[in-house]
Amino acid sequence: MTAELVRGQNHPLSRTRVEIGIAADTPVLALVAACDDTGRMAGPGALAHPGAPTVLPGLASPAEAAGVHRFAVDLEAVAASVHQLRVVLALPPGGPARFGSVAAPRVAVAEPGGADLAGFALAGLDAEGAVVALEVYRRQGAWKVRAVGQGYADGLPALLADAGLTAPAAAALASAALAAAAGPAGAGAAAARDGAGITAVPAAAAGTHGLPGSQETPPAGTAAGPAGAAPDAVGPATVPGPVPAPGTPYAGAPGPVPAADGAGGPPTVDYVHPRRRRGTSEPPEPAPQAPAPAAPGQAPVPVAGDATGWTMDERLYNQVWGMFEDLARAVAAYRSACEFADSRLDRELDAALSDPRHRLSGAGHPARDAARARRDELAAQARSVLDRDLDQLAAEAAVVEPALPAAYARWASPVWQDTPGAGPDEAPMALRLGDLHLPERPDLRIPMLVRLPLERGLWIDNGRTGSEAAMATDTDRLRRAAMDMAVAHAARLLAVHPAGRYSVHVIDAAGAGAASLAPLVHAGVLAGPPAAGAAGVTETLERLTRRVDLVQMAVRAGAPEELPPDVDTAEQLLIVHDFPHGFDDRAVTRLRYLADEGPAVGVHLLMVADRDEASAYGPLLDPLWRKLMRLTPVPDDHLADPWVGHAWTFEPDLPPAGSLVLDQAVERAARARRHARP
Repeated sequence: MTAELVRGQNHPLSRTRVEIGIAADTPVLALVAACDDTGRMAGPGALAHPGAPTVLPGLASPAEAAGVHRFAVDLEAVAASVHQLRVVLALPPGGPARFGSVAAPRVAVAEPGGADLAGFALAGLDAEGAVVALEVYRRQGAWKVRAVGQGYADGLPALLADAGLTAPAAAALASAALAAAAGPAGAGAAAARDGAGITAVPAAAAGTHGLPGSQETPPAGTAAGPAGAAPDAVGPATVPGPVPAPGTPYAGAPGPVPAADGAGGPPTVDYVHPRRRRGTSEPPEPAPQAPAPAAPGQAPVPVAGDATGWTMDERLYNQVWGMFEDLARAVAAYRSACEFADSRLDRELDAALSDPRHRLSGAGHPARDAARARRDELAAQARSVLDRDLDQLAAEAAVVEPALPAAYARWASPVWQDTPGAGPDEAPMALRLGDLHLPERPDLRIPMLVRLPLERGLWIDNGRTGSEAAMATDTDRLRRAAMDMAVAHAARLLAVHPAGRYSVHVIDAAGAGAASLAPLVHAGVLAGPPAAGAAGVTETLERLTRRVDLVQMAVRAGAPEELPPDVDTAEQLLIVHDFPHGFDDRAVTRLRYLADEGPAVGVHLLMVADRDEASAYGPLLDPLWRKLMRLTPVPDDHLADPWVGHAWTFEPDLPPAGSLVLDQAVERAARARRHARP
């Protein structure tokens, strides 16, 4: 099955001999650049181009400009110093000057003589004359392919200069490559490729390795919305889409799509995901667990990852934020319509009652009944529109939720069962804290995501005076739920970060959180045993305060890597339980310092505390509480967004009762840490 990539998305390669196919509506020049692990070329000899189609073992490029290319690459023959092979496309002289005036080219990595493994349509280009289409790169001894799509309006010289060549060398090399592409390649060039791990394939054989005419472009507008507590997270979410084939109508369009340049006018952009494409000769493969494609005139079929971003995680993150904003706006419109209907009803009732004749004769009753009927009609219309929008959001949520990665997924999601034992390669961009919903549709839950690293600490309120739900909960159960919630967040952070990239410290002065902390303690994933007593509190705070001071000094000196060997450079999370038990005035001051200065240098705070128990400090601790994002272990509507003022109900996400999913996630993190140690 072919993996259709988007910009920034990568895909593993299961073989070292592959073929690269290129299909375009106009002749393009294909080049291959050999780069190091920083993306820099060693010199002009690191570029395979028509003037020198084979200059390095395992690396070649077609010998002339053409609309269809297909060439084989032997990754085993690539030198050990080469970490990236970049496939570059450029427009030769005498043809179109920019990629925006032609249909989007498509690049595919395929099995030798077989089916495509991964494909990428270079959509969204405009004034660019040269573009890095994709790169095949090494990652921990294995090869992967990444969709790049980075274009250069100044053409091939600017692209080569950006790859590390000097401006004169880049200009000379680009001129030589473009000049060599003007004529056909000789037989000697093709023969030179043989025996070096590269086998040229006739262009006609690659006819099935490209789908010109499908184009995906970034949208003209953005939709911003928070995927967490609305005042605490703001971000854009945009929806890309393809350009249908010339003359093909699509749902929601005002009319037929004009033909492409040279055939009647510029292309018209349809902002619909490629999986929702209509009018193609072959129906696209449906998204997992998605409903059947919508008929023309109906709402588009929801697709997971239907937003812009360099990676699938970023696309899903932006899509969740867009869903949050769509829900906020839909409910705001409904409430506004109901308020208007109520205000008009009040005005009409006042007018009916202001006439004394209506009050004495009873003639005002029909007027009042008519006013109430109009109000009910307006409210019913508003509710109908709201239900339509919420049904579409619910369908999208049903598709998005199963596709979320572990950092975004519920603990009940199967993704936690499929997490590889080796651990992730990269840190996630966000973390799920729970779910958000509104009273108009309580079953429609939007994941509450916060960006990582945390810009603000977290405070899980285990006090009973914070909300009605907390007051109705037994004190011991509430405190246990709050600590369980803190442990779940810590376990998630450890599980979704690469081994050794996250350290967790715990202050449990009275030892009251031992039962909740047991999975972390038994797995050995904590930076040390939970600190107990006043001495443990002091020692832990001193160690983290010293780290903050040293990292700050190193950053200010311009040498962030010059740190003492005993300083842990990983991100740090400090869980404080039962504050202020075991804290003296000096410890409180250090805690405030960590809350203020820690996040900027990788030290983050997670408090599990009852604010009333710290009331003896008076206003001294008010800045501390304001620095933290307040969460509750029970559902509560204390979160509000700054756009429309909704009070969102926050519901924490905890592992299912009786489930071992948290223990298994922590054990996998522990194994990854052991394997990562030298």
